[in-house]
Amino acid sequence: MPALKRPNCDIYYEESGNGPAIIFAHGAGGNHLSWWQQVPLFAKNYRCVAFDHRGWGRSIPTGGPGPAAFVDDLIALMDELRIDQAALVAQSMGGWSCLGAALQAPERVAALVMADTIGGLMTDAIRGPWEATRARLREQGLATLAYDQSLKQRDPELAFLYEEIMALNPPRDPALMGTLSDLAPDPDAVASLQIPILWVVGGNDPLITPAAMRAAHEHVPGSQYYEIPATGHSVYFERAEEFNGQLSRFLRDAGWGNGI
Repeated sequence: MPALKRPNCDIYYEESGNGPAIIFAHGAGGNHLSWWQQVPLFAKNYRCVAFDHRGWGRSIPTGGPGPAAFVDDLIALMDELRIDQAALVAQSMGGWSCLGAALQAPERVAALVMADTIGGLMTDAIRGPWEATRARLREQGLATLAYDQSLKQRDPELAFLYEEIMALNPPRDPALMGTLSDLAPDPDAVASLQIPILWVVGGNDPLITPAAMRAAHEHVPGSQYYEIPATGHSVYFERAEEFNGQLSRFLRDAGWGNGI
């Protein structure tokens, strides 16, 4: 079982394919399995790496520091796999890892995709939607907000698979996710990033709303924004064909491989 040895946790990962590297960072409702609709497709032309954040999937921690180590874990994984530069594709919680890595080591990030995530970025325009998100999480919990509930009628098998993947994660302290709020990046540093960035959001996302994502996009000059209608918090999972098409186009335009 491939794993990167890190303080208090072995980080599980899988890699497939050859070519320019893409690293996929899952959200709190998923793990490395969540990318099953992306990895087989992109591995035809790219070296794809999917990993489990510490505390998720097969990355079982024996102690702290929890999410505070996400960025260092990701960069250490790139070192371990001898990946000098990669495109980073983040969903929800994974945005903290990928945006943080882009700020810490921008020369190693060829392109950044932020799907349904602001990665902790906080501005006056984002603060209102973000506070509403925190209230929804307290009232409803992640299980009912992780994807659009209409998916259960539109594609019940896909909704069932999402919940089965989420159920594979080990139990964790509910307070753990709260620490993400303490890991906000410097807004000026984010605005100064000189790498290609694509912000992707579901039009019905109740967690990281289109309003928050548009505000993040507008905060970063030169970044791109794409909204997928009738889709919830997991655009990559709910509308994989459209998400994959936008990811392929974006990587190609960024000069990172030839897409799919």
